[in-house]
Amino acid sequence: MLEDKDIQKLSKELATKRDLEKFATKEDLKQTLSEHIVKEMEIFTTKEDLEKFVIKEEFRKAMSDLQSSINGYAKKVDTYAQETIMLVHKVDRHEK
Repeated sequence: MLEDKDIQKLSKELATKRDLEKFATKEDLKQTLSEHIVKEMEIFTTKEDLEKFVIKEEFRKAMSDLQSSINGYAKKVDTYAQETIMLVHKVDRHEK
């Protein structure tokens, strides 16, 4: 069973109702969270924004052109790498 001196020790360590008045309430936290969410919505793209952007035919054409350019460049890089390997092999063969 708790004695008076135990309760006095606990009251020194635990927060009182008066101590807790300094902290934010649930309403304060809800308001702060709401303000934060509104700020985040202004920064990040929403699903609706993406749908409007993706639907545009201009975007699809631009992506197709970009993919074609990348494929063409990748083919040139591959051809160059193969030619380099063959030249190195040819030089090694002549040096022997």
